[in-house]
Amino acid sequence: MKKLLTLLAVVLMMNSCSIVPVTGRRQLNMIPDSTMLSMSYQQYDDFLKSNKKSTNTQQTEMVKKTGKKIQKAVEQYLADNGMADRIADYNWDFNLVDSPEQNAWCMPGGKVVIYSGILPLTKTETGLAVVMGHEIAHAIAEHGNERMSQQMLVQMGGTALSTALKTKPAETQQMWMKAYGLGAQYGAVLPYSRLQESEADKLGLIFMSIAGYDPREAVPFWQRMSENKNGQAPPEFMSTHPADETRINKIKEDLPEALKYYKK
Repeated sequence: MKKLLTLLAVVLMMNSCSIVPVTGRRQLNMIPDSTMLSMSYQQYDDFLKSNKKSTNTQQTEMVKKTGKKIQKAVEQYLADNGMADRIADYNWDFNLVDSPEQNAWCMPGGKVVIYSGILPLTKTETGLAVVMGHEIAHAIAEHGNERMSQQMLVQMGGTALSTALKTKPAETQQMWMKAYGLGAQYGAVLPYSRLQESEADKLGLIFMSIAGYDPREAVPFWQRMSENKNGQAPPEFMSTHPADETRINKIKEDLPEALKYYKK
């Protein structure tokens, strides 16, 4: 029986693979895009109902402007590389919420939220583009689907999400919340792997470059994030985003490729 279950798991993984843009890595994605988007839109709406949008017009406009520029860059890159269908059903939206948390995230479907508390660290529109490019890259690379698929395989034996939602709705919703880090009330955020973080950095550099932002600004931004720890607990944004010397050096290695896309 154990061998049969192992075989079934292997078959399931082979039939649930997708390709990450730019890097070409094969990943496990068991959850249909339609299901991910449906859950994303519902949770995004719920989040906005329970969290206050910023009333700072200038900062809000900057977030929307930066987001739309990166959106167009993503659409251009994917269209140029025959992957436009990856975001065919995206319904992009960019919001700034009034919160001291130094955090940001992007749900499937292009639902982006920036917390006002991170703006003192981004400092400029280009710094903001580093954050947005990175978070949007996680969504485009479908890292959340990958993390949730891995968790489902471990915790539920690869049970179809539709079945899990019916039989274990609370556990499934909590797993989804953890995958996208929507707040401490849902438990610890599932950490991105170093590989996923590196992919998001690389994709983010390329997306911000196509959007007209200088990718070299990523280095001082991550340095500021690292220094901001000050020996204390890291900002929320840093809880699953390790900013160490190794990471910054990897970003420096990726800059020559990203700069090929950069046009002032």
